[in-house]
Amino acid sequence: MPKVKIRPQELFDSKCFFDIITRTNLEFIEFPIKTLEEERYFLGLNEAKRKANFEYNFSVLYYGRLVGACGIKIDQHRPWIGEIGYFIDRDYQRIGIATEAVKQLEKIGFEQLDLHRIIILMDTRNLASERVAQKCGYKKEGTMEKVHRIGEDYYDCFLYAKIR
Repeated sequence: MPKVKIRPQELFDSKCFFDIITRTNLEFIEFPIKTLEEERYFLGLNEAKRKANFEYNFSVLYYGRLVGACGIKIDQHRPWIGEIGYFIDRDYQRIGIATEAVKQLEKIGFEQLDLHRIIILMDTRNLASERVAQKCGYKKEGTMEKVHRIGEDYYDCFLYAKIR
């Protein structure tokens, strides 16, 4: 069994995801999910999102245990561009899981989804996420001002990208 593996999200992942997002300090991500029922609803949308070539969401497994999520959102005006996002349970951060998940997700993006450009946006305060992008060989293209919103506040993001 591989140490880190990603697979399409399933409805039975809902409790694990809800536990992760309610107990992990994900300070650079705003989650609209407030209840387990909302998490189930969100996961139930995944098939339609894939069929519409809008979003591909995956569960991140570490030795078979669900420890996070990652996904690719397809730019609807430029469908050859995808944006990667990810989060990892607090108990499993800083051991390379996000880096490996991004590498696997990137392979799916370039080989299966036929993307030509993949970007990663991260809050400029999120140094751990920036290290993931760097370890995966993404190039820093600049800073985008006030594009990331948490609550009523807007934050700057670094833009990292990789071209096929």
